Amino acid sequence: MHWLPSILILPYIVLLLKIYRSLLNIKPFQISRNPLTFVSVVVACRNEEKHLPRLLQSISDQDYPINLFEIIIVNDNSTDRTAEIASDFTLPGNILVISNSGKGKKHAMKTGIGRASGNLIITTDADCQMGKSWIRTIVAFYEQHKPDMIICPVQLEPSPGFFGRFQELEFLSLQGITAGSAYSVNGTMCNGANLAFTREAYMKNVVNLNFEISSGDDIFFLHSLKKQKASRISWLESAAAVVKTSISPTPVSYLKQRKRWISKSKAYIDRFSIALGIVTFVTILLQVSLLVAGLTDSAFIRVFLVIFLLKSIPDFLILLNTTRRYNRVELMKWFLPVQAVYPFYVLMVILYSIISPEKQEN
Repeated sequence: MHWLPSILILPYIVLLLKIYRSLLNIKPFQISRNPLTFVSVVVACRNEEKHLPRLLQSISDQDYPINLFEIIIVNDNSTDRTAEIASDFTLPGNILVISNSGKGKKHAMKTGIGRASGNLIITTDADCQMGKSWIRTIVAFYEQHKPDMIICPVQLEPSPGFFGRFQELEFLSLQGITAGSAYSVNGTMCNGANLAFTREAYMKNVVNLNFEISSGDDIFFLHSLKKQKASRISWLESAAAVVKTSISPTPVSYLKQRKRWISKSKAYIDRFSIALGIVTFVTILLQVSLLVAGLTDSAFIRVFLVIFLLKSIPDFLILLNTTRRYNRVELMKWFLPVQAVYPFYVLMVILYSIISPEKQEN
């Protein structure tokens, strides 16, 4: 009877191993010719005077022809010098600084894309940095494969200590699931910090972005696009296409960010994403429940240890693959400590989101 709950771990293992199998088939993209497509880089900014100069410098250093791209900075009701810094920055090529026609990132992106001249849109965030071949690599991939959406890699900037390692490993696991599911044509996640898509695809799906929910413009777009049978969603595997972003500086800001992520999940329509979320939650709840039950019956501790080991196998494989692709294998020595803390962290985020629900956009 004690071992009966262990059956609940099977769906998690099956789903994660399928994703891992897809990761094994991913090959790095190589540029075969110089791309010539005009592209619009759209950035929504709110109170980003600290980070914006670094982003603009990264974009000004691109090796893509300056006459083939524009950057659109959308000021989302900032109360600092964000708009002034963007307007004063000397950037080769075209730079357009405009104000959000509404409030919040979703409205800001809609405003910026509405003003874009290019049919290919690339989005990123103000606190990001990228290599000099970022635009060139994404456009080359678009010209070769012609997808409606390109999900591109995002990496956290390294940070010392357990908190920094925890964030990196969690983010890398999400990147592994993002890449594996997208490669298997069953994309479940993406990140607006490094995303490319056609303007036409965005305009067709903008009505499904759930503007009443403050976050999730990227995920809702992905799920809406995925419902269209003729759409093509691709993962771009390339070190040159990686965008690096900052970690959350404090546990409070980290929890708030994760709370925003969870708040949008209740509006998901994609069956695979819903199934993956349910299976993951059941697995985590099972671990914690067995550990608590073990306080009164030591037999449950043995079951917990077996469940912990079984769950760790696909998690380890996905993380090992992803850390190798991102040249962060040294993080794997933190795998077991992070794995032990993770179930309690997830339940804490869920509890926090219930106690302090995300405010809706007006």
